[in-house]
Amino acid sequence: MVRNAVRSLLREPRAPDPPRRVWRDWVLLGGLLLAAVLEGVFREDVVWRPVAVVFAVATAFALLWRRTHPLQVVVGVFSAVILSNFVVLISGTEPFGLYSMICVVLLPYSLLRWGSGREVLIGLAFVVVALVLGTAADFPGWGEAVAGGMFLLSPAALGHAARYRRTARLRELDQVRLREREQLARELHDTVAHHVSAIVIRAQAGQAVAPTRPEAAIDALAIIEAEGTRTLAEMRTMVGLLRDDGTAALVPQPGVADLERLARSAGDRPRVELELSGDLDDLGPGVGAAIYRIAQESITNAVRHARQATRVDVRLTSYGDSLRLTVRDDGEPTSAPGNSLGYGLAGMTERATLLGGTFAAGPSADRGWSVDVVLPRTAVRR
Repeated sequence: MVRNAVRSLLREPRAPDPPRRVWRDWVLLGGLLLAAVLEGVFREDVVWRPVAVVFAVATAFALLWRRTHPLQVVVGVFSAVILSNFVVLISGTEPFGLYSMICVVLLPYSLLRWGSGREVLIGLAFVVVALVLGTAADFPGWGEAVAGGMFLLSPAALGHAARYRRTARLRELDQVRLREREQLARELHDTVAHHVSAIVIRAQAGQAVAPTRPEAAIDALAIIEAEGTRTLAEMRTMVGLLRDDGTAALVPQPGVADLERLARSAGDRPRVELELSGDLDDLGPGVGAAIYRIAQESITNAVRHARQATRVDVRLTSYGDSLRLTVRDDGEPTSAPGNSLGYGLAGMTERATLLGGTFAAGPSADRGWSVDVVLPRTAVRR
């Protein structure tokens, strides 16, 4: 069991997209440099004053790379700590560290938060060795020694907890995206299959009246039927894998024409006002269904979560080769939707992106929440 846990840890990759530097890093660096210099100047009990100040300054600068290069920073800093502890043990002098060196507790956190499994094992080995040697060089008693060890290693536990929470969040978002792709695949299948079925029926009808038509028409109808039948079979095979029950019902999905029914079904509190403008005919496969689903999710969020909202405005406009859907409510000002995890927003974003469009959502300039979606009339899958 322990062996399996170690193997699993060794296969753990590094955390994705570590931030390089943020403004807090520069504030921390400035504070540590100032503290190190002041200690070096005014503390009379500092042993090997120049070495201690240089060590503290170097450690402060090394913190700038603690997220992008966690193992290298941990090995570099704690190797210097180990070396200094050896010197203290051999020479019998007092430890020469400064109070500002307490910043090293950030390194175990960064190691567990951003490092790979192999880096975690190697880095923790250096941390433990430095802790043991430091305790041996200046043993304060068992109580203080244990407390010091917990103080140094507890940030590592916090880093692991933060990483686990972030990983769980990413996995949940991936599940949302997969469900949205499955739903989109269903709608694309049902829409296209509906039209292709009509082609097959027309081809069969053409064959029925073929004796009164030229021979070329019979050949063309046979080709249409063969191509249509093969397309349906291949589509059912591919999309059927995404369905829970493996079926592929040829039922057209809701589209732009169903928005009025959607607005009426929302009720009167808040009241949903629908405005359609421009040419909304002949939309690409899946675009109409995407407009309907995004409007449905946005209205549902407004009805459930918009506080004191009396009106939800839904506007769909066609201009050129694009469609623009905006959904706004007049609820109380808010900074986030009711679902703090934002899975509905993640699903709508994924749907718009898959169709080659854009999605934006956030607080309106005056009141309430606003959703703004732009989609091409003919979907381009990305």
